[in-house]
Amino acid sequence: MGYQPERAELLEIVVRAAREAAQVIREAAPRVRSIDWQSKGPTDFVSEVDLGAEARILAIVSRELPEATILAEETAAATPADRVAKGLALVIDPLDGTTNFLHGYPEYAVSIGVLQDGEPVAAVVYDVPGEELFTATAGGGAFCNGAPIRVSTITDPPRALIGTGFPFKDPADIPLYQAQMSRVMAQVSGVRRPGAASIDLASVASGRFDAFWENMLSAWDYAAGMLLVREAGGVVTDLGGGHLRPIRGSGVIAGSPVMHEWLRLAVQG
Repeated sequence: MGYQPERAELLEIVVRAAREAAQVIREAAPRVRSIDWQSKGPTDFVSEVDLGAEARILAIVSRELPEATILAEETAAATPADRVAKGLALVIDPLDGTTNFLHGYPEYAVSIGVLQDGEPVAAVVYDVPGEELFTATAGGGAFCNGAPIRVSTITDPPRALIGTGFPFKDPADIPLYQAQMSRVMAQVSGVRRPGAASIDLASVASGRFDAFWENMLSAWDYAAGMLLVREAGGVVTDLGGGHLRPIRGSGVIAGSPVMHEWLRLAVQG
């Protein structure tokens, strides 16, 4: 067996990669109105900025961690889940919130999760316009710009602010979501949909959201954010409350222990 990097070393590598990708995104932002979009689906887009940011990340991690399996949204999405579940793997979203970025809406991030045998061990979510760097290592806590973060202490749903993600790829998913939203909205102080799941999960980890749910996320949407929440004292599961491994798409519920359980029951109806 070759050299196995420590978690702090893994974090340093992916933070460096995230900063490089953020620089690509930051340099492109002033010319966002002239950037060409390519459609991955009717309402799902990719741009030269996503591709450039991903290339910058891959250049670093491929050199520093050549043994790692790469699951990156734009150029390696076909990587089999069984490969991601074994050994060291990096799960990468070079620009989470592409639609926001292309409209100049300031909610987008670089997200990189490091897995060991399918379980998150290091994570970075870099909110580019907000200049907030969220980091975590398994057993080492969660941080924002170096300061420790914790999940919310609110336990009363009428006082809670809940994050969510709308279904946008298949109109057939909307009725189920509308029923969930109706139940949740009737019991909380507010629901927000910023449009970048990695930032939503970072918001749960830092106590800005009391809980969050989305009915389907790709692995690269939540691989980093779920570790932030767990290391900040929260709970992250699939929609049924089962153990979550960021090796494939899944529904996700996250929150403080109390609000996670409340939201899980509310979503299930």
